[in-house]
Amino acid sequence: MKMSELATKTLHQAPADETAKNAQLLIKAGYINKEMAGVYSFLPLGLIVLNNIMAIIREEMNAIGGQEVLLSGLQNPAPWQASGRWDDTVVDIWFKTKLKGGQEIGLGNTHEEALTSAMINHIQSYKDLPVYVYQLQTKFRNELRAKSGLMRTREFIMKDLYSFCRSEEEHEKFYQHCQDAYTKIFKRVGLGEQTYLTFASGGSFSKFSHEFQTVCEAGEDTIYVSREHGLAVNAEVMNNEVLAELKLDRGELEEAKAAEVGNIFSLGTKYSDAIGLRFSDEHGHTQPVVMGSYGIGPARVMAVITELMADEHGLVWPEAVAPYKYHLIGLGSAEAVVQAEEVYRGLSQAGQGVLFDDRDERAGTKLADADLIGLPVRLVVSDKTKQQIEYKKRSSPQTHLLNLNQLIKGE
Repeated sequence: MKMSELATKTLHQAPADETAKNAQLLIKAGYINKEMAGVYSFLPLGLIVLNNIMAIIREEMNAIGGQEVLLSGLQNPAPWQASGRWDDTVVDIWFKTKLKGGQEIGLGNTHEEALTSAMINHIQSYKDLPVYVYQLQTKFRNELRAKSGLMRTREFIMKDLYSFCRSEEEHEKFYQHCQDAYTKIFKRVGLGEQTYLTFASGGSFSKFSHEFQTVCEAGEDTIYVSREHGLAVNAEVMNNEVLAELKLDRGELEEAKAAEVGNIFSLGTKYSDAIGLRFSDEHGHTQPVVMGSYGIGPARVMAVITELMADEHGLVWPEAVAPYKYHLIGLGSAEAVVQAEEVYRGLSQAGQGVLFDDRDERAGTKLADADLIGLPVRLVVSDKTKQQIEYKKRSSPQTHLLNLNQLIKGE
């Protein structure tokens, strides 16, 4: 992609009312646009990052047997009324509206009820189970106070997977598979070292649910981390009984601010009982389906990467999620610019992702924008580099010279 053809530009400053570091940088670098409080649009570079994160999530969900669907955003009240969650005093973040005929409907804030209702048509026998269904779909939550940029918004994409199993044992087996898959996801997007499996309250269905919390000063949660065991406890469930069960010594735990990037819950038979999702077992007896729910917010992951990895100059993307690997800049004479064009064509033909700054701008502006945009590697072709290319990783001050063949071969 040539920057002269890119639909967006870098900005000198973020909106005056935007206080979150992740949103400020993403807006200035041209990745997102703030529509209103808690609502952001994804621009070309930002959408590529978001799609890269979602592609990693898809791969890992498919690897454990997940099947992707896309459920409707508009919600029929009936299954929600059956579960008791249509009432605003139970779920107080509803966006609701009415059809022309006066029927009240909702905008989906999660999809346990909708999917459980749909699966009645497809699950009748033990032979139909287990089933693992997920989606990457827009959710709407009427948060009292949207804050922290992309970390708490009123409209957002969520990956929500729902498991349908014959027994608690079958459910627990998949629950562990999903837990392992989440660990892989956060490692692949670059958050593995800072993200901890965190024990939280399991409600009425199990002793614990599990959050994936990334240690981050911009986070809203407080956790207690055991670096030795590679896990953490949410402050809300931190007590001597829990520590004893997890075999943790209070003295070894470190208090930290953290951002929740994923969670997994056992749901038991709450929704299958309420909505009537049952199956006939091997003996012909009718049983309720055992369910689980597993969520990740891709945009929240994007925000946390920004909060953790950005420096005073701008964004710093891990290669796995970056919109392009290389940020190519041509500086100086017409001859150097022609050489930069040749490098751009060579990298593109080799299937390498490259953003080429071919604009008629000063060297300082181009170099500052490269730091702000934050691609993994900056390449500079100039009169000083002769027939070579200056190679610099965004996360390192060191530079060295390569030729195009070396670059394509990854030497």
